[in-house]
Amino acid sequence: MPEPLRVVVAEDNYLVREGVRRLLEESGEVTVVATVGDKLQLLDAARTLRPDVVVSDIRMPPDHGMEGVDAAHDIRRQDPRTGVVILSQHADEAYAFALFEYGTAGLAYLLKDRVGELDELIGAVRAVAAGGSVVDPLVVESMVASRVRRSRSPLRLLTARETDVLRLMAQGRTNRGIASDLCLSESAVEKHVSAILTKLDLSREASTDRRVNAVLTYLREHADLRPPTELP
Repeated sequence: MPEPLRVVVAEDNYLVREGVRRLLEESGEVTVVATVGDKLQLLDAARTLRPDVVVSDIRMPPDHGMEGVDAAHDIRRQDPRTGVVILSQHADEAYAFALFEYGTAGLAYLLKDRVGELDELIGAVRAVAAGGSVVDPLVVESMVASRVRRSRSPLRLLTARETDVLRLMAQGRTNRGIASDLCLSESAVEKHVSAILTKLDLSREASTDRRVNAVLTYLREHADLRPPTELP
């Protein structure tokens, strides 16, 4: 029989932390070598204990933001042999994208509802310990739905250069500023802007409204891939 996997559990809620610990240890496949309640304690435990896997909540003190994701990136940089399972209440794909921003190996994103499903949790622990990755099925559904929405978006009609121009428009740049940033003439930028407005079917609206609406279209589309700065 293989040696139990050495696991650190990170969760600021004591009852949840102890519940996860007991579930993992009752499987007979895991030894929980430490339980911690914040990001700094987690990083210290990962550095000193060198566990096979860390199971961490996505949000912890000090800010209750995305400390679990930030810690996962730090831990993987420090020792790529340590896998990380992130537990989250958010099915929004933006949080999973944040976790997998630098690669998927050794990382898992599970919804907290899965904590009570021991096979799911242990399966994720085993997978990341072996260098694999796991994404909760509900998050995969969210990702697919988001991809479908984007595939129907008029932004897909824009060229790469037109997308660059629109991105700078969304940052508040004037045509002159865009021309400077992209090393183009102002007349070339004007042609790109005109093409953008036509492709977004905004050509019949008042001039100011067209530009604003083009920017709003861009921001609505790209907000899907950025988690909010504060979690509810």
